[in-house]
Amino acid sequence: MNEQNVTRQTFDEVMVPLFAPASFVPERGQGSRVWDTQGRDYVDFAGGIAVTALGHAHPELLKVLNEQGAKLWHIGNGYTNEPVLRLAKRLEALTFADRAFFANSGAEANEAAFKLARRVAFERYGADKYEIVSFAQSFHGRTFFTVSVGGQPKYSEGFGPVPAGIVHLPYNDIDAARQAIGPKTCAVVVEPIQGEGGVIPADPAFLRALREACDQHGALLIFDEVQTGVGRTGHFYAYQDTGVTPDILTSAKSLGNGFPIGAMLTTNELAAHFKVGVHGTTYGGNPLASAIALKVVELISDPQLLAGVRSRSALLQEELARLHQRFGIFREVRGKGLLIGVELTDAFKGRAKDFVTAAGKHGLIMLMAGPDVLRFAPSLIIPLDDLREGLARLAKAIDEVVGATAESPAR
Repeated sequence: MNEQNVTRQTFDEVMVPLFAPASFVPERGQGSRVWDTQGRDYVDFAGGIAVTALGHAHPELLKVLNEQGAKLWHIGNGYTNEPVLRLAKRLEALTFADRAFFANSGAEANEAAFKLARRVAFERYGADKYEIVSFAQSFHGRTFFTVSVGGQPKYSEGFGPVPAGIVHLPYNDIDAARQAIGPKTCAVVVEPIQGEGGVIPADPAFLRALREACDQHGALLIFDEVQTGVGRTGHFYAYQDTGVTPDILTSAKSLGNGFPIGAMLTTNELAAHFKVGVHGTTYGGNPLASAIALKVVELISDPQLLAGVRSRSALLQEELARLHQRFGIFREVRGKGLLIGVELTDAFKGRAKDFVTAAGKHGLIMLMAGPDVLRFAPSLIIPLDDLREGLARLAKAIDEVVGATAESPAR
C-alpha cells in the first residue's frame, strides 16, 4: 500500500465514521479561498465552523507561529510562560474578567466553567445546590458533561445515565426561566446566539431576566461565547452588546484562528474556589497556542476591524434578501455580525444539506445549523469581492436545487 496515495475514499477506510466529509479534500487556503487536491478553488463561507476569523494563512499569524515555534512549544503546567500571561492580561483588559483558565477547545472551557460553578455552590451553600439550567437546542461541547448540559438529546443518548441536576428550558422563554431557576440552581448557561441550534439570537429581555434570576437565587450566569466570541458578532464578545455581564464566559473557536485553544474567563472572587489540583490540563495555555491567540486578540480587538464586521454583515444580509426575492426559499434571515442563519421555507424544510452539497459543486464551502438552516460564518475580514463571488456561487447552487426540485415528482 502506498501510504502517500490518499483520497476521500481513504477516509471511509481508515477513520472512525463519526463524520461525513464533503466529496472533495481541501489542501491549502489563502485568505477566504481554499483549494482542493484537484486544484479547484472554493470561497470559504464556513470559516472552519466560525474558527478562521482572520482567514487562512494570515501573514502575521504565520510570523508568530514561526517565531514562537522556534522558541518553545510546550512546557507543562508545572511552569508558566510569557505568552499565556500576556494573553490573560489582554483578555482581562478587554472584558469584565480578572482571571483566565486556558484549555484546548470550547468543550474543555465549558467543562471548566460547569465544574467551577458547582464548586462555588458547594463551598458557599452546600451539596444541595448543584442544578445547572440550560436551554433546548443549545450546544456546549462533546465531553459527556458538556453534551449532557447541551439541549440536544441526540448527542447524549446511548451513552448511559447522564449527570444528574441538569434542567433544560425553552430558549427565550422568560416565564419558564423564572419558574425553574431557584434555590437549587448553581448556574445558568446560555449562548447569546444559539449557533448549532439554528442561529437564534437571545432576546435582550431574556438575558436580563436570567441575570436577575441568578442574582436573586445566588446562581452564576455563564455565557457560552465559544462561537459568538472574538469579534464574530461585530463586538469583541457578544455580551458587550447586550447590557448583561456574565459571571463566567467561555471562548474558543476564533480565539486561535484554527490553532486549538479555549478559555474560561471569570472574576477574582469566583476563581478563588479553584485551588491547586482541583482542575487541570496538560496542553492548555501552552506557549505556542497562547502566542498565536495573543496576536489574534490584538488584531480582532481593533475597533476598525470590528466595524468592518458590522458593515460586511449588512452587505451579506442585503444580498441574502435579494436572493430571497429571486428564489423565495428563505423563511427568515437572522443573526448578528458574521454569524448569520437563513431558515428555509416549508417547501425546503429538512433540506439544508442539499444546498450545502450543491454549494460545494459550485465552489462554495457552506455550513448548516440543523436540517432547516443555512449558516454563514466567513472570515471577519473576507474581501468584498470574495463575499460577492461566494454569493454568486450560492445563487447557482440554489438554482440547481430549486430546479431539480421543480423537475422531480412531488415529495
